[in-house]
Amino acid sequence: MSRFAAADTPGWTPPDEEELRQHFDDRYLSLVPPDWLTRLFTTVASQLREDLAEVRAEPLLLHARLADLRLEAATEADPPYRLHTLRLYPLETRANDPRVAVPPTRISGAVPEDADAVAADSFADLGLAGLVVAGVSGDGSVWVTARGWANLDRGEALLPEHRFPTYSIAKLITAVAVLRLVADGRVRLDEPANAYLRTIRLQDDAVTVRELLSHTGGVDNPTSVFADRVPDLVSVTGPVAACGGERGTFAYGHGGYGMLGQLIADVTGSRYDQAVARMVLEPLGMAGSSFPTSAPATETATGYRLSDEGSFEPVPAQVFTLPAAGGLWSTAADLVRFGLRWPSLLPDALVREALSPQAEWGDFGGRAGLGWMLVPAKNVAGQPGAGPGFSASLIIRPGRVGPVGGQTFVVLTNRQVLVESITERLALPNG
Repeated sequence: MSRFAAADTPGWTPPDEEELRQHFDDRYLSLVPPDWLTRLFTTVASQLREDLAEVRAEPLLLHARLADLRLEAATEADPPYRLHTLRLYPLETRANDPRVAVPPTRISGAVPEDADAVAADSFADLGLAGLVVAGVSGDGSVWVTARGWANLDRGEALLPEHRFPTYSIAKLITAVAVLRLVADGRVRLDEPANAYLRTIRLQDDAVTVRELLSHTGGVDNPTSVFADRVPDLVSVTGPVAACGGERGTFAYGHGGYGMLGQLIADVTGSRYDQAVARMVLEPLGMAGSSFPTSAPATETATGYRLSDEGSFEPVPAQVFTLPAAGGLWSTAADLVRFGLRWPSLLPDALVREALSPQAEWGDFGGRAGLGWMLVPAKNVAGQPGAGPGFSASLIIRPGRVGPVGGQTFVVLTNRQVLVESITERLALPNG
């Protein structure tokens, strides 16, 4: 902390790799290379000048609050006690709503102790009404732990079976459906998307299917993406979808995936939701997942926001106007099944292509695959999702994923907060 506390001031000299290796073990620096580490801690230099609070320390392990950040650190068991874990992630406004003071917990499957501990800590740290965490055991079985409330006014406990809007995780379903069409020879990745679009066209005839999948097509986003009912796509985009962005440059958005949904419909001759159910959801046993035209009324969690006074207020349920970009409602167990089994739907070459970097994003080595957002240095891929009243995150370890198993973690909450830190703590417990 003291070394990086002045990183945002003139004249500060960053540590070189040799200095960093005196304090961080080799595995940590393979996950977070030295130049990334320096840039990362420079962004939080002002917080590093604050004192630690809420300290929970034990030999080799530290949990504490640092300004508006949560700090986790752990060292090697032997001298020189270099750090092998160091995480800083943002804390949300703490809830003081008495209805969440003693949250119930419901589980399905054999939940690992460390995952249960992460869920308990995160529930308090992020100020949540409800939290679902899910993953896969060594024998391939799915486990789920649900903590808190699906509906506070009714006192309804959150269950592993409750459905949530997962927003942008829908892009993964869309991407796999498109790749299935590629595998069948009905679509080519490097062919212009307009070669397949019939109902709506792209303004730029040169934009390829690959560019739509990797967020490099320059397709405009709609001005509004939430509504009470899903409208016809043409009413959102017009008969010709605008392409005002710079083609070939990564720009995360929803417009391109909305057009991929139309491409799936045009090529298959079915509605998007019917086509992806047949090609992806049903083969993977995702019986609790769908693309509804309006918010489901049963077996769903209620979304919340936190008032200035720290109490939870319900958020009106809405749906995403572009189903292929954000319209999936699902359970945690279904999302784990997807993360585990999606490679079984594709030839190995297309699985590798989906997980291969297509474009750069972010300042810390992020890459875009085909649907997947990649961090190659950490060997993780995933997709977040967030909207009014809800957040979701799905992470896989690509090097450990195959048709018959792998490593997958899912987080769902009924408050819109950043939850990627939870999935990362589960997927990378030592880094």
